[in-house]
Amino acid sequence: MPQAIMLRAFGGPEVLRAEPVDVAAPGPGELRIRQTAVGVNFHDCYVRSGLYRTLPLPGVPGIEAAGVVEAVGPGVAGFSVGDRIGYVTGAYGAYASHRVLPAAIALRLPDGMDDRLAASVLLKGLTAEMLLRQVHRVEAGQTILVHAAAGGVGRILCQWAAHLGATVIGTAGSAARAEVARASGCAHVILYREQDFVAEVKRITGGRGVDAAYDSVGHDTFDGSLECLAMRGHLVNFGQASGPVAPFQVQRLAGKSNSLTRPILFHYIAERAALERMAAALFAVLGSGAVRADPGATLPLAEAARAHHLLESRQAEAPLVLLPQE
Repeated sequence: MPQAIMLRAFGGPEVLRAEPVDVAAPGPGELRIRQTAVGVNFHDCYVRSGLYRTLPLPGVPGIEAAGVVEAVGPGVAGFSVGDRIGYVTGAYGAYASHRVLPAAIALRLPDGMDDRLAASVLLKGLTAEMLLRQVHRVEAGQTILVHAAAGGVGRILCQWAAHLGATVIGTAGSAARAEVARASGCAHVILYREQDFVAEVKRITGGRGVDAAYDSVGHDTFDGSLECLAMRGHLVNFGQASGPVAPFQVQRLAGKSNSLTRPILFHYIAERAALERMAAALFAVLGSGAVRADPGATLPLAEAARAHHLLESRQAEAPLVLLPQE
């Protein structure tokens, strides 16, 4: 019988429990999916804890997965039973063995892409594409700063930016993470716990600063990231791992004609044409080998609580993927 991980109350990982569920036939514009791999993200932890109150309870968390089409609803074109698909959704529901999904957000997976890889790379990879090609168009000869360069998005972002010809300066929290960042395309790595990253960026760039700073850390790094910008530099704040950024006076940007953006992926992939275009770019760089991604470590779907514990305790050295059929 189909199962899903149901969230009935906010709290620690222990509130995630598997329950049997009924899955309806697909309606107009929908697909019924048998899921083969489900991605686990920090966003899921924020939803489970109640930091993000974006999932009405009771509800099924999870925002990305891969699977196989079991049934096609009326009016759906371009998909057939047996097609392998992946998706990213802001409407949740991915922590499940089966589900009904709007066909408009389903992406047909390339033949050579493993389902586990798709489930762990779509959200991060589409985010990197958005950051590099939509929010700030990185070009050869630019210098950029990437915080958390050894993280899930950071590894893809740094590789892709280096492939585009940019000089990448990354920050990392340990020597081991610094090695990961270097292997991911960083020409320079700053150990932020031991070094002043602002001073190091100025030293590396000869005082010029960076064309763009990609900051997913938020509160602890925002002011420093702004200081690192070159004339007409662009600060892209796309996360708040250390907490939200304090209220900001826009005139602070005027000193160097800087710009500030706070993008949300789901706003960029809301239109089908944009989603397909961004996914095609991601699949192309992955297929060419210019960007490498790890398919991740796997756990059974029923062990979603353990996956959250591993992620939050920083014990997960690779992306985590839940396998509904295991």
